[in-house]
Amino acid sequence: MTSKSKHGQLITPYGGHLVNLLVTGEERQALLAQANTYPSLQISDRNLCDLELLATGGFSPLNRFMGQADYQRVLTEMRLSDGTLFPIPITLTINKKDLPTREEWITLRDSRNYIIAVMRIEEVFLWDPTREARLVLGSNDPRHPLVSEMISWGDLCISGELKVLNPPTYYDFVELRRTPTQVRALFESMGLERVVAFQTRNPMHRIHEELTKRAAEKVAGGLLIHPVVGLTKPGDVDHFTRVRTYKALVDHYYDPSKTVLSLLPLAMRMAGPREAVWHAIIRRNHGATHFIVGRDHAGPGVDSTGKPFYGPYEAQEVLQQYAGETGVTPVPFEELVYLIEEQRYEEKGKVPAGATIASISGTQVRDEYLAKGKPLPEWFTRKETAEILAEVNPPKHKQGLCVWFTGLSGSGKSTVAQALIPMLLEHGRQASQLDGDVVRTHLSKGLGFSKEDRDTNILRIGFVAGEITQHNGTVVCAAISPYRQARNEARKMVGDDHFVEVFVNTPIEVCEQRDIKGMYARARRGEIKGFTGIDDPYEEPLNPEITLFTTETTPEENARKIIAYLVERGFLLKK
Repeated sequence: MTSKSKHGQLITPYGGHLVNLLVTGEERQALLAQANTYPSLQISDRNLCDLELLATGGFSPLNRFMGQADYQRVLTEMRLSDGTLFPIPITLTINKKDLPTREEWITLRDSRNYIIAVMRIEEVFLWDPTREARLVLGSNDPRHPLVSEMISWGDLCISGELKVLNPPTYYDFVELRRTPTQVRALFESMGLERVVAFQTRNPMHRIHEELTKRAAEKVAGGLLIHPVVGLTKPGDVDHFTRVRTYKALVDHYYDPSKTVLSLLPLAMRMAGPREAVWHAIIRRNHGATHFIVGRDHAGPGVDSTGKPFYGPYEAQEVLQQYAGETGVTPVPFEELVYLIEEQRYEEKGKVPAGATIASISGTQVRDEYLAKGKPLPEWFTRKETAEILAEVNPPKHKQGLCVWFTGLSGSGKSTVAQALIPMLLEHGRQASQLDGDVVRTHLSKGLGFSKEDRDTNILRIGFVAGEITQHNGTVVCAAISPYRQARNEARKMVGDDHFVEVFVNTPIEVCEQRDIKGMYARARRGEIKGFTGIDDPYEEPLNPEITLFTTETTPEENARKIIAYLVERGFLLKK
């Protein structure tokens, strides 16, 4: 817990002695043999990121996934049970049916079933994802990327002693993957006592270069460029591309005697102000004394109503409030803009009256430059960065695309989709089709119509659609997909910028009239249970990209409406 020495100097639990859960030597060999006899739990990629930072001390003073006392107080007060500041819950969840009986130890395995760690189960407790989202994220809006994910995490949280036997193995950028201890040792060897850290999950441009150099000069110390390469916001530029740009910048434009580039295997929560404090604590454990906080730090964008989840400078205010406890001094920056005549960057609030300014948003980079094959201006980004981004970002009309139809049974989804396919081919896009009925015959054979099975079906379609779009293919999906949560999860798998939700808004009475199979009539008589629109809900999209009406509009007209939208967005070239 935070305290003061006899000289009155603040002592924090961060940045001092780091937790180390890595087991080596003979003990590791003995535990590996035992691990194969224990019940196994396959953990998610998010859990794996958390476990790695627990093991290496990145989350110090935490030495395990949180128990109930720590968890509950973190939710309500941003503190561990002993009062130590810690704003984000770090938990390991499990489905009730998977909880081992009469077993003290379990083996934690990754998605490939490799042994990662063993854990003694000392606590088991229930958790409420709705409550956690409300308290930690400040919202239960399913457009928040974590809200739609949390519902699948399991019923229970488990906690106890951890022994990490095989931390994750990486084959990319190995020389940049340093533990907190290694980063601190590097700063010590460079003679740097004051270090400002920079958090990023995006490519770095001239504006970021300017900001980081100013920050290092301001603190009269070194610079830690510390990008997140674990889980970031769905749709972000992949870390392979990003790290290539970071390396190019650091190698050519930064002082090597004062700059360290190191990768952070963090699973972000996109929790805004709370996350800013968490990021500062993690960087303190890596040896930083200062932390750059920009506009909308760790913000996930806008909610279902189009309103930002967090205020633009809310994170700066909260981090400043807790600076004394974290031991990290925030270095806040306002938005920077480029002064054309003076050929330099300046904070927006300090721009001279009458000055001509230029700025390019991330959306503009993506949609107005890269998507159209237009070169980024030199004042905005270094040529090395521009070349890398252009190399991995084909023009918009060659990028992946998912058109996702949703609506009641009989609304006309498949009919409009069938009309759309040849129109896409006419524009040079060959499209795969994932129809709900066909998918249930093959990919989802054996699934029923419970909410869980319906969600599983949609997530399977979303996974396949995501794989297709990731490799710049086109896919048209037509499934009832009645629940917003599952549709939002599918959107995440595909990527928000490549997902076009089409709501086929046909009244239920019209759908019933079209029902040649008599399914609605059987549902009305009670012969079929859980039928969407009758005794099971259909949750209409809140902000679909396109809404179609089929009572007075033909399938061809509706398909052409979609084509017009795709041309406007740049997914199709004008004929």
